[in-house]
Amino acid sequence: MHYEIVELKEAKIAGLAARTNNSSPDMENVISGLWQRFFAEGGYSAIPDKINGSALGIYTDYESDERGDYTFMTGCAVTGDAPEGFEVRTLPAGKYARFTVVGDMVTAVKGFWQQLWEMPLDRTYVFDFEEYRNTDPENCEIHIYIGIR
Repeated sequence: MHYEIVELKEAKIAGLAARTNNSSPDMENVISGLWQRFFAEGGYSAIPDKINGSALGIYTDYESDERGDYTFMTGCAVTGDAPEGFEVRTLPAGKYARFTVVGDMVTAVKGFWQQLWEMPLDRTYVFDFEEYRNTDPENCEIHIYIGIR
């Protein structure tokens, strides 16, 4: 898979979060449930002071690596405070591998992660995220950022 190395600045993210694990039988339900709450139940529209319109799927608070527990969060980069009931995480400044995935929102992203786990990438396991560049579920452009050393 092709990627480019980028340097990102620190940013504040507001959103909805839950703990899960890639080997958990309910992992997909946890993640899809957060997306449901975020879009269909008004989470996205309730977040003020968005930096841009991009929705983010965030992986952070790693227990260890892709085999351990982590926090998944649906959110947006913001300039202000998060509303009540939302969590805040800080995207750390630093070096990230940026991948571009185009296709079905679910299938393309799931396939990406399966391939990433096989790559010899020197990951930090601090903060990784998907940036959804459009909302076409069948032909979405997604930039995926993986924190690296």
